[in-house]
Amino acid sequence: MFKMKKIIFLLEWTSIIGLLACALWVFLKLPIEASQGFPQKIMYLHVPSVITTYLAFFVVFVFSIAYLWKRELMFDQIAKASAEVGLVFCALVLITGAIWGQTTWGTYWVWDARLTTTLLLFLIFMGYFLLRMSVNDRDKEARLASVLGIIGFLDIPIIHKSVEWWRTLHQPSTLFKVDSGEAKPSMPSELLYPLLATIFVMLAFYLFLLLLRFQTEKRIDTLNQLLAETQD
Repeated sequence: MFKMKKIIFLLEWTSIIGLLACALWVFLKLPIEASQGFPQKIMYLHVPSVITTYLAFFVVFVFSIAYLWKRELMFDQIAKASAEVGLVFCALVLITGAIWGQTTWGTYWVWDARLTTTLLLFLIFMGYFLLRMSVNDRDKEARLASVLGIIGFLDIPIIHKSVEWWRTLHQPSTLFKVDSGEAKPSMPSELLYPLLATIFVMLAFYLFLLLLRFQTEKRIDTLNQLLAETQD
């Protein structure tokens, strides 16, 4: 328990200091992009949020499978905690994408393939929590949510490949492009390095929130079990 608290404490301050440092780097140090101007800087929030969303729902996918296989409550607690954090980051992806889209395309929303599939992902995991709230039996809740969590994650490869499969307004990969079978940065190093730093910090922030929510879920389940035993 003490070790977990120490890890959470370190992740918390790494996130706080890292996010402040990245914000100063992006807004005060980096030059303003010529075509899009100042709003282009939202990329440094949008892209890390996308990657964090993918990771969060991948964790849901893995631990949902683990729960269905082993029936260990801890696996469902981790999946639920990661889904909560992932849903917040997915909402951030949609909001920052809309703001960036207004600058780039002149509109906050179009029924673009990537936008639509990302919205679908958000709605699936909204349904994930509505499902959990509608079921009173803890084991049944975990089983049904695990199935939906696995299905929901399958939307992420579709989101990622949508720019290749359909005609879309979105650009290909922002970080790297494949040229002659070799992955190369798709932007100058002075723009790439702060973006990579922001991604690293955002992932640390995700881990902090995940562990915090996991601890909370453990306490809630323990309390509910004690209440059930008292009533019996």
